[in-house]
Amino acid sequence: MADHVLTLNAGSSSIKFALFAAATPWPRLLAEGQVQGLGAQPTFEATNIGGASVEGPMVGQNHAAGVEQILEWLKDSFPEILINAVGHRVVHGGVNYAAPTIVDDRVLQELRELEPLAPLHEPHNVAGIEAARAVFPSAPQVACFDTAFHRGHSFVNEAYALPRDYYDRGMRRFGFHGLSYEYIALRLRELDPVLACGRVIAAHLGNGASLCAMKDGRSVASTMGFTALEGLPMGTRCGQIDPGLLLYLLDHEKMSPDALGELLYEQSGLKGLSGVSHDLRVLEASDNPHAREAIAYFTHRIRMEIGALAATLGGLDALVFTGGIGEHSARVRAEVVGEMAWLGLTLDPEANAKNDMRISAAEAKIPVFILAANEEATIAQHAIKTAGLTQISAAA
Repeated sequence: MADHVLTLNAGSSSIKFALFAAATPWPRLLAEGQVQGLGAQPTFEATNIGGASVEGPMVGQNHAAGVEQILEWLKDSFPEILINAVGHRVVHGGVNYAAPTIVDDRVLQELRELEPLAPLHEPHNVAGIEAARAVFPSAPQVACFDTAFHRGHSFVNEAYALPRDYYDRGMRRFGFHGLSYEYIALRLRELDPVLACGRVIAAHLGNGASLCAMKDGRSVASTMGFTALEGLPMGTRCGQIDPGLLLYLLDHEKMSPDALGELLYEQSGLKGLSGVSHDLRVLEASDNPHAREAIAYFTHRIRMEIGALAATLGGLDALVFTGGIGEHSARVRAEVVGEMAWLGLTLDPEANAKNDMRISAAEAKIPVFILAANEEATIAQHAIKTAGLTQISAAA
């Protein structure tokens, strides 16, 4: 029997999960689902490979209860299957973690110490690991880091212009969404191996948003930095901002650090600019002028960062959209690419409207793709290899 891997992606109020059989070249998906609304009115939904699905309210409010709910459903749906490893998305790996790692007590404590660097995610990633360790005590827990794909950046793409001691102490640009970008790099290599070796910018656009410049499938630079606040505006996060403004808010406005954190992480971005919603779908459907301005600001910043990353790469050979917004918003893609013909980017309006895989115009100098993100498959593959599980043949 094949080994099996469970992947967990724990957020502040949700846990996404997927069950895979170890397979070559990629793990084979057997089931997926999510717990939502933890801490409020939690719900559970899941679907197995045969199409059978379940959804409804969940008993319990915390991450431990969510993991237990997932386990109960898996036991009922796959009574013969044992979980041989659990792979976890962990947003921040800091300086010490540049590869998937089996979590023991020491690693878990070091991950807790990184929580201030990713306060929206890391505490819940850790909570998911703790819950899974309790439920699967004999299965290796493998932490897969969003920052790992970006390790190895050059000094100029990693440092801030602070005294060198700060860099040496780990205050540097890390970059995030690495599991998504890693999958995109592998997927592009399958589609066009020659193009994948070139200069590629991937745009992971969702409630969290960033861009990554890649050369030969490796990360060269990212718009995100020390934390997941930097770079593009996001659903509720501000993105690029003058640090002098933050000093002004602390000094002259007498804002507390906690209140400033709430402003930057929870009340800014599309939500703050529009005063309507953090959800781009709501903004696109709104006739509120502030909603239109929020979208315009979002796409403006994406264009600026594409230009900067193209300069970093010394040119551009392909642009890839991924993430919830990147994959589904024809409007955002059109607004981003529509003003970048100078870079060789031109869309086919019909292909863009249909969310086709290739959406660039036939005469475009640079191809533009939509590739679906699959962080779970990346996590599963890392967990299989790190835990030393046996992979079955692709035909099995």
